[in-house]
Amino acid sequence: MGLKAPRFQALFIAASFVLPVIAAGCGPHVYRVYDPYYTDYHVWDGHERGYYNQWIIETNHPHRDYRRLSADEQRQYWTWRHTHGEPGHPPPPR
Repeated sequence: MGLKAPRFQALFIAASFVLPVIAAGCGPHVYRVYDPYYTDYHVWDGHERGYYNQWIIETNHPHRDYRRLSADEQRQYWTWRHTHGEPGHPPPPR
């Protein structure tokens, strides 16, 4: 019984250091994207992803990370985006 407590404590301490690192990588990734065609920035978060997913559906594009789109596809997205909704409004239904 005496040997189990130190092992449990060591495991608990190790887990307390490792779990926050693992959990940080599982959160949503938010970054800013510059729109060179309308010369403004957009925060790429759940709100913008909602618009992006709607664009994919409406235009029949295959789903890819925005950063992997060609310059022409990014231009198409921003042209569509600026005609569909304003900042601060909820994303369109999926």
